[in-house]
Amino acid sequence: MYGVTRGAADEAGRRPDGGKSESGPEAAPAAEAEKVDGTSVNVPALSRLTDRMPRKSAPPDGRMEPLSILEPMKLSRPVSWFLLAFGVWSWCIWFTFAKNLWKDASGLAFNAAGDPTAYFWVHLLLAVVSFLLGTAIGVIGFRGVRALRREAAQQESADH
Repeated sequence: MYGVTRGAADEAGRRPDGGKSESGPEAAPAAEAEKVDGTSVNVPALSRLTDRMPRKSAPPDGRMEPLSILEPMKLSRPVSWFLLAFGVWSWCIWFTFAKNLWKDASGLAFNAAGDPTAYFWVHLLLAVVSFLLGTAIGVIGFRGVRALRREAAQQESADH
């Protein structure tokens, strides 16, 4: 079931004939030569080349600075429209739900005396939170669409 992997042995510097290469940069410690399948030991290490290379998103000097969450961001057109549509959809759905909850005659939302039940309060809370989230998401989408249109207008005026 468990055994030494052929790839791990080759990476450790063994020749295909079973001998161990004693020289060169590919020579590895004997501990790495016996990697066992099915354990965390057989996870390959990063190559020396990728250890020295900065990530594509890193600045040219190789430093990684934290991104500020307060900096402006640019949403793509499809994402902006999706967020705006989600906000509108949320309002349509939850407005209808709240209207039906208010008119409920089944006895779930209001008891026989006409007082609201726990069911009513929980679902009203769900509707209010959904209104707030839908509004916030819709506003983000609207601002994204508006910014993209403004940017397109600026580029068009700069071209003419």
